[in-house]
Amino acid sequence: MQATVETISSLERRLTVAMPLKPIEEEIGKRLNALSRTAKLPGFRPGKVPYKMVMQQYGAGVRQEVISSNVEKTFDEAVTQHKLRVAGYPSIAPKPLAEGADNYEYIATFEIFPEVVIGDLSKLKIEKPTVTLNDADVNKTLDVMRKQRAVFEPVKRAAKLQDRVSITFTSTIDGKQVEDTQGQAIELTLGEDGRLADFDNNLVGIKAGQNKQFDLTFPADYQSADLAGKTATYDIKLVTVTAAKLPEIDADFARELGVADGDVEKMRAEIKLSLEQEVENRVKAVVKQQVMEGLADAVTLELPRALVAVESNNQMQMTIQNLKQRGMDESQINVNPAMFEEQAKKSVKLRMILVEIIRTNNLQATPEQIRAQIDIFAQSFEDASEVVTWYYADPQRLDEPAAVATETNAVNWVVERAKVSNKKTSFDDLMGNKGKA
Repeated sequence: MQATVETISSLERRLTVAMPLKPIEEEIGKRLNALSRTAKLPGFRPGKVPYKMVMQQYGAGVRQEVISSNVEKTFDEAVTQHKLRVAGYPSIAPKPLAEGADNYEYIATFEIFPEVVIGDLSKLKIEKPTVTLNDADVNKTLDVMRKQRAVFEPVKRAAKLQDRVSITFTSTIDGKQVEDTQGQAIELTLGEDGRLADFDNNLVGIKAGQNKQFDLTFPADYQSADLAGKTATYDIKLVTVTAAKLPEIDADFARELGVADGDVEKMRAEIKLSLEQEVENRVKAVVKQQVMEGLADAVTLELPRALVAVESNNQMQMTIQNLKQRGMDESQINVNPAMFEEQAKKSVKLRMILVEIIRTNNLQATPEQIRAQIDIFAQSFEDASEVVTWYYADPQRLDEPAAVATETNAVNWVVERAKVSNKKTSFDDLMGNKGKA
């Protein structure tokens, strides 16, 4: 085999390979001879088909298989010989085969990975949130748990925010009916996240059995294009009003949360421990995000177009699958790879930087780190031992925890070299709960 390399651009290379033709023809002949002993063609017994007919029937396919196998083998040998790190898939083009030629030649065009220079990370600034959990945070969590277990009971008073009501209604826009429950009551919780405040506020102050008419102007960015920016007139009847009755924080409540002996203080201690774990995970996520953003800004790279194209297509396919799972008709999904190119560039860049950090600093996860990550995955399952057994039953299943643990090693490596400062943060701010009841 002979191979020469040409530089087309900073990342693009053209590799010309010449393979001796004699061994290829010999391999083709061996495979056809083997086929002739087992081939089945109408009118002939197995093994009695004339070689000429075997060649006519199978020759082209066998030739293609042998050539493809040799191209793959020699391409790998050539890039190894010339120390090239191929990015993406090569474009292979055979050269015309001259009569009496001794070699089969082909041209492979491809991109290589750029050199990744990490540089000095001491100027990279990272703010690490620090949170001190207190009784108020535990109480807020308990309030959420109580609301999740609330029982709604009918009340005779007027409706208030947080009440659950049932209503029937019709609505019109410019005199044309657009909605009608046809007398069937629908249930909703006033003031619930994601609802239109103007709609719910119009129901506050009226009692069960009362009617109300009002106009409502939908936001310009409303999810339904037919209603966005338009004003509708609603005729509503309030059928029922129910208010939440929260469970008491007592032994029964503790037992419902898994504390077998009903010890309320033990329940509070377990809740606090759970919150501490949430804080730890969230702090790690915040730090990781800053590391990734910092690396992306600190390192300049020319990206292989092939890798960006593959990543753009992958992100497009994931988006299509997500939309289909949400019930959207595939024919109505109008996306293309170009829409994901910028995000794809960022993903490819970060992946290349992390790979270089991991490779040059030998940060691959150890067996102990992989097991620790599996234990973390198993925490949320009732029988953690079954989860551990499942992962170790198939070596391929270890790829995911290994990748997570390896990435954690890379993040920690960067943090050790960056300028880290602590930022005192409340639990609500850290978890994104600010302003929520």
